[in-house]
Amino acid sequence: FSSYFCVLFYKMNYQQTLNYLYNLLPVFHRIGAKAYKADLSNTLKLCNHLQNPQSKFKSIHIAGTNGKGSTSHFLAAILQSAGYKTGLYTSPHLKDFTERFRINGKSIKKAKIVEFVKTNKNYIEELKPSFFELSVAMAFDFFSKEIVDIAVIEVGLGGRLDSTNVILPELSIITNIGLDHIDILGDSIEKIASEKAGIIKPNIPVVISEKQVETQKVFLEKAEENNSEIFFAEDNLNVVFKDNKNFKLIFDVFDSDENLLYKNLSSQLIGNYQLKNIGGVLEAVIQLRKIGYTISDEAIRNGISKVSTLTGLKGRFQILENDPLIICDTGHNEHGISEVLKHINQFQFNQKYFILGFMKDKDIYRILSLFPKTANFYFCQANSPRSETPENLIEIAKLHGITGYSILNVNDAIKKARKLAKKNDIIYIGGSTFVVSEIDIL
Repeated sequence: FSSYFCVLFYKMNYQQTLNYLYNLLPVFHRIGAKAYKADLSNTLKLCNHLQNPQSKFKSIHIAGTNGKGSTSHFLAAILQSAGYKTGLYTSPHLKDFTERFRINGKSIKKAKIVEFVKTNKNYIEELKPSFFELSVAMAFDFFSKEIVDIAVIEVGLGGRLDSTNVILPELSIITNIGLDHIDILGDSIEKIASEKAGIIKPNIPVVISEKQVETQKVFLEKAEENNSEIFFAEDNLNVVFKDNKNFKLIFDVFDSDENLLYKNLSSQLIGNYQLKNIGGVLEAVIQLRKIGYTISDEAIRNGISKVSTLTGLKGRFQILENDPLIICDTGHNEHGISEVLKHINQFQFNQKYFILGFMKDKDIYRILSLFPKTANFYFCQANSPRSETPENLIEIAKLHGITGYSILNVNDAIKKARKLAKKNDIIYIGGSTFVVSEIDIL
């Protein structure tokens, strides 16, 4: 770098700092698997450079194909409600990079991002980590300096070789396993489960939110190998759906002896698939109580009922407008989208409008087979080189007897659907986190 550029760098604002990182470092949402480094060496070097901040705060580690984001937010909201200063690291962000780093629901200040990059610029340029590796190290540094009581850390991709897997948590959680990122994690449920099981640490308890025949043996063997207690939430808790009134998810929770533990719990996150996540969350709370955390039933009730408000979560079956009903969801693989569609099918709508965009590395053919052929479809494209074109999506849809239209920008598609939709119709926007992130009314 010339001395002139260095002067410019030290005057960079937040957006210029982000652009600098995007241009310097490989970014997964832009180039996909090429940005994934299949070992922890860069993360360990970054942490060492930062005086190992990951060892200076307590943490909970959460992996899984679907549900790990919701689970992370639920737990953070509960711990926050219990009076703990709670860090939360999730990825990717929807609207702004600062969303990845939160303490008690408040995102990191932009000035702290700028200061971190400025302070560590020389080492970043020397090491050239991936954008995600740097983000993880930044999160650890932030939580350490802010002296959080505990931080909830969401795995980015996989588990065993994910950059977050340098922490020694109080508890590990694995939500579920589905076929996603098969080019990186493996082409079977068992192989992917083995990668996710990589977050199980010696003598650290692990909670499995959803019991699956294909994965049970993998998790049991890994837990035994590490002398780690393993708890399958479904063995100990029964989360029973009651109602979806006013788009609030109402449910009761029973123990394995059918004793009522919680009556009429209400979740701000809707979608019946959240019941599986909540089972894992409640089992996690049981285990945290065992090791000394003070978490009241009221903190549980408050955290679950106000999860989005407390943590700032967006994009999980989120209602954007009511007349007509417009909903978005960041589900982006076969398992996640099938759960969303199950929830939509519980309600009676005259017409359904689906605004969809997908990344090229997803199994789009299988995903589109899940959708009703009689609905109205608009295919769009997120502003990412990994995004599939609407024209290709239309051709894939035709193979399932689905007729769709190309509208490149998601917001233009929303305007078109809004003009046509009536009061008892639904407009659903999804298929990709990056499509959802570009919605203006989010």
